[in-house]
Amino acid sequence: MYLTRAGMSFLLLTIWSSSVARGQTQKQTDALYSGKLTLEVKHSANDFRPDAQLNKRIWKQAKWTEFDHSMDGKTSFPTEKTRVAAIWTEKYVYFALWCKYESLSVFEGEDPAKERWELWNKDVAEVFLNPQVERLWHYYEFEVAPNNQWIDLEITGKGIEAHDAKWNSGFEHATHVDSQNRVWTVEMRIPLSSMNVAEPKVGMEWRANFYRATGLGGDEKRKFLAWSVISEGTTFHAPNYFAILRLVK
Repeated sequence: MYLTRAGMSFLLLTIWSSSVARGQTQKQTDALYSGKLTLEVKHSANDFRPDAQLNKRIWKQAKWTEFDHSMDGKTSFPTEKTRVAAIWTEKYVYFALWCKYESLSVFEGEDPAKERWELWNKDVAEVFLNPQVERLWHYYEFEVAPNNQWIDLEITGKGIEAHDAKWNSGFEHATHVDSQNRVWTVEMRIPLSSMNVAEPKVGMEWRANFYRATGLGGDEKRKFLAWSVISEGTTFHAPNYFAILRLVK
């Protein structure tokens, strides 16, 4: 979801590029991020295929976080409450999202096997992930809709031209809609190699944010939620607000 995908100039972070060129330290890099939330990501010795069933033992043992507020934090939407957990292995990082909803809006009659540009114009759950925190404006975007349509993007700058839809992570995903309880769930499995993560280790801290776009009609009627609050509240593409994912055993 991007209310102003092309209008991101409000984030004047030019000091980042110059400080990286000078050999920026981790402490200096952290100073660029204002997101304070932390989600511990537990390790799993075993990999598994996504099926959107979140009653697995692995998810029962995982650390969960939740949010139901608008991206700017000013409005609560309890009917869109969202819960998120993550797991890592030597090859993958997994995400589980549990999403309440009032109504669902999806692209009908399309092949979910094909990547869907502008998927964010319908209901989606989104993971924005940056394993290389020193590169503020280089991160990865993963979106899945309730009907399992998807898109993944490599982001390398502020403008829409920097959103590379040709990039293919090979991530796997599955969804399930429980219409009786008005909840849909999604599991994602993202290859670490696609993000140039060769050796994940306990203690690593990545940066991430989780989002929901939901509701019928145009952007003026829809709801846009974020885990880590974005004070300007105009676009999800605000990496300086990404919060912390900490790899633990």
